[in-house]
Amino acid sequence: MFDSIFHINSIAQFEEKALAIFHYQLEHNKVYGKYCQLLKRTNPQNFKEIPFLPISFFKSHQVISNSNSPEITFTSSGTTGMVTSKHHVTNMSVYDSSLDNSFKQTYGRHEDYAILALLPHYLERNGSSLVYMAQRWIEKSNHPSSGFYLNNIEELAGILEELKKKNQKVILIGVTFALLQLAEQFPQELPQTIIIETGGMKGMRKEIIKQELHEILKSAFAKASIQSEYGMTELLSQAYATDGIHFETPSWMKVLSRDTNDPLTLLNNSKTGGLNIIDLANYNSCSFIATQDLGKVMPDGTFQVLGRFDQSDIRGCNLMAVE
Repeated sequence: MFDSIFHINSIAQFEEKALAIFHYQLEHNKVYGKYCQLLKRTNPQNFKEIPFLPISFFKSHQVISNSNSPEITFTSSGTTGMVTSKHHVTNMSVYDSSLDNSFKQTYGRHEDYAILALLPHYLERNGSSLVYMAQRWIEKSNHPSSGFYLNNIEELAGILEELKKKNQKVILIGVTFALLQLAEQFPQELPQTIIIETGGMKGMRKEIIKQELHEILKSAFAKASIQSEYGMTELLSQAYATDGIHFETPSWMKVLSRDTNDPLTLLNNSKTGGLNIIDLANYNSCSFIATQDLGKVMPDGTFQVLGRFDQSDIRGCNLMAVE
């Protein structure tokens, strides 16, 4: 229906599609429609006036913008007994297109890389959108060494060494605590490797700030490019920080910041606030989400993640303590 979002190449096109999707979801998404009606904000004139649904609704309601049955339901990670978010995806081909186009915009061709995924705990549960993303990358790379690594980091270290000898380009995507374990036990130079940390200590270690994490990884894996991924269960798109700090969004995604004391008021660039996400790929669910992440949006449209709101649930992805 809105597949043309993946060909957006101007702010005017983005705004046109955002307003069209807003009106579609206002009519077809019962949860979001009611929320907008209660706010009395049903006729935005630009994308910055569109209301953002608090992300907590994904824990208590089925947030869907059509009558189709879900093809898959992604669930957020959490500790035992915690209420988790559920993202009911009614058209997986849209997610596949988002993943493929985003990878192409950021890294080029899957086939140019051996893709290694170090995602313990995520592989041990059902419904992880991160595992689905990594699986698609691995399949499209079609490299014999591409694959998942659960707890066998010694084998992973050996594969990294062999790929280095072959001058093979590598993407290693992993959760924070597992990458730190690899760094401590098997440091090595990795000149042809991109390491993408997705955040997440999962209660395995004391939280550290992102800067400290990246310094450890850079020290252990000399010459590797240390990068970051920002995504969540409730979204169908991701942002990547190729410098490890400043996240860049694909052309169909934008991030805004809101006043922490007045959630309906947006902040100017470079001020710390709650992060609001516009993810146009999420048109079958909700494309306008107010997250529980704190951050800054820079004048060039990139953003930083600085932490999370007090009292917000601990999440598996991108949980970093504020310095």
